[in-house]
Amino acid sequence: MPANRRPRAREEKRDEIVTSARRLFVDHGYDETSLSKIAADAGVTTNTVYWYFADKDHLLVAVLETLLAEAMSRYEPIAARPLGDKIMFAVDELSAMRNLVDTVHSRRSVSPVIDRWHDTFHGVADALTRDDLPPETAEAASHIIAFVVEGLLTHPGDDTERRAIVDLLVDRIAAH
Repeated sequence: MPANRRPRAREEKRDEIVTSARRLFVDHGYDETSLSKIAADAGVTTNTVYWYFADKDHLLVAVLETLLAEAMSRYEPIAARPLGDKIMFAVDELSAMRNLVDTVHSRRSVSPVIDRWHDTFHGVADALTRDDLPPETAEAASHIIAFVVEGLLTHPGDDTERRAIVDLLVDRIAAH
């Protein structure tokens, strides 16, 4: 049983659970991380985790929301940069959590909450690139960008190779 700790506010306790889950999901993977390991790391009981999250998938979504919020807070200086820089930013941000990207894709077919989060994430990502694309092809082009980013995460190369791929992509889809 976890050691007694000072009483914590509800949001603080929830944040500690999410922080523990994030660390364990990133370090050990989703499948290898049980809710009991997360609870122990956060200094709470497993039942406490269930008080805040319906299941492990809901906790994963909370972790993903936190990661997305952090990435978006770093995006502001990139927002005015060329499309290629925006795409490279996405690749760099997502590379740090590559195994979570894989988890989202593998779990979305069996988890409605993860599937909804995935669709919402793609909507956000599409919105960030649409203004840089010709209106008549923006929807398809934004999807192609997502596919290329996911491909670069699955088959990582060095920075020079990734940049060459992104530059070729931008050259082909963003021509006005």
